[in-house]
Amino acid sequence: MAEAAATATSGKVVIRNIGLMLSGDIDQPILEADTIVVHDGLIAAIGKYKDCDVEGAATVVDARQTCVAPGLIDSHVHPVFGDWTPRQNQLGWIESTLHGGVTTMISAGEVHLPGRPKDIVGLKALAITAQRAFDNFRPGGVKVLAGAPVIEKGMVESDFKELAAAGVGLLGEIGLGSVKGGTEAATMVKWARAAGIQSTIHTGGPSIPGSGLIDKDVVLEADADVIGHINGGHTSLSEAHVCELCEKSSRAIEIVHNGNERVAIAAAQAALQLKCPHRVILGTDGPAGSGVQPLGILRMVAMLSSLANIPAELVFCFATGNTAKIRKLNCGLIEVGRAADFVFMDRAQHTAGRTLLESVQLGDIPGVGMVMIDGIVRCGRSRNTPPATEIPAIVSGAH
Repeated sequence: MAEAAATATSGKVVIRNIGLMLSGDIDQPILEADTIVVHDGLIAAIGKYKDCDVEGAATVVDARQTCVAPGLIDSHVHPVFGDWTPRQNQLGWIESTLHGGVTTMISAGEVHLPGRPKDIVGLKALAITAQRAFDNFRPGGVKVLAGAPVIEKGMVESDFKELAAAGVGLLGEIGLGSVKGGTEAATMVKWARAAGIQSTIHTGGPSIPGSGLIDKDVVLEADADVIGHINGGHTSLSEAHVCELCEKSSRAIEIVHNGNERVAIAAAQAALQLKCPHRVILGTDGPAGSGVQPLGILRMVAMLSSLANIPAELVFCFATGNTAKIRKLNCGLIEVGRAADFVFMDRAQHTAGRTLLESVQLGDIPGVGMVMIDGIVRCGRSRNTPPATEIPAIVSGAH
């Protein structure tokens, strides 16, 4: 599977008979289209079947009136090496998350590596190694953007330039290492940003030994690109302080599964009231002490839609297009030229909702019927979601 992820191409793929197309774009979350054409892993056309060039496809997928959405993006994970997590000593967690509709994961630091080096040479070496390893190995085809060093005292600007030149594009959570003060963090964030490296800051109480409280004043002073798990990971700041962060910072508002659910709802509602829903992105913050959550992103979508009373089609944008734009990824949106990463969903069997969106609005997670990455089918009916009422079918061709 890893070799296929690195070398195989999809050829021409036609997905037809789509009942609902979610774009991932919060400004236009639903597209009036029933067909997608893919060429070698990229979206080539979107529209009505009669208007698309559907001839000569290597693979034709009949969506059977189910929903097609961009593959979900988990903005906050802690991988180590391969498809194994020492935090729970569990194998296959990334491939299992694929069955939850996730096609891209973004590391917030490889912090659970046994004996993780904290000297500057070692932390840089680990980040470069992790970036290379996950670039070469994609469990189940999932794109894991790894190599996120946890910054430590003593780092200088040239360290960030060296990391960037080596291909590292992320910082691990600020606050998990020895850098915990706002002034020192702000300096390193500026160095990272100048080098083209995106930063995330831990928010809330300590999560693992060696981490500490990062309060609202540190978050504001550090000015990292992403306010990591604004609802705590696990322990949240007060609801008032979280809402203050939403108001006083212009950075991404990351809400995670492994955090305070009450504050998650408050943060999402604050973003809507401040008219900046485009800043909200979703993650799981797993693997963690609470385990691995293959359905964590879908659960977040259902929770925020039902309890925060946000239309489901908008919350799906939190988990797709919002993250893609903030993270500068070529996925997460159904538009021409983007990666052909899709999740096919339908309402779960026997849900009270009459449609997929209504069922999510009622708090039920949908059933996943198929996941496609770069135009290649990576799984059929999910082994983890409740069974979908209808699932798509491959009419011709296979990968």
